[in-house]
Amino acid sequence: MFGFSGGESASIVGRKRRYMVEAQERWPFLTNYDASTIKAPQQLVTMLKERCSLSIADAEEDVREWMAGKEF
Repeated sequence: MFGFSGGESASIVGRKRRYMVEAQERWPFLTNYDASTIKAPQQLVTMLKERCSLSIADAEEDVREWMAGKEF
């Protein structure tokens, strides 16, 4: 999701950086390292579940709500 795979255009890199900053504002426990290792929404869901003591359903809803309208 937030990680860079190389060869990406400047606009894609910029968009991913903005999304990473937005995610860190929403979930302050996310470090730069955490965010850079998240490759799929389910990984973010799992991290939210564990670190915020949320149910899977609540974590999935939080991630789904945050991802609405974003292009990954």
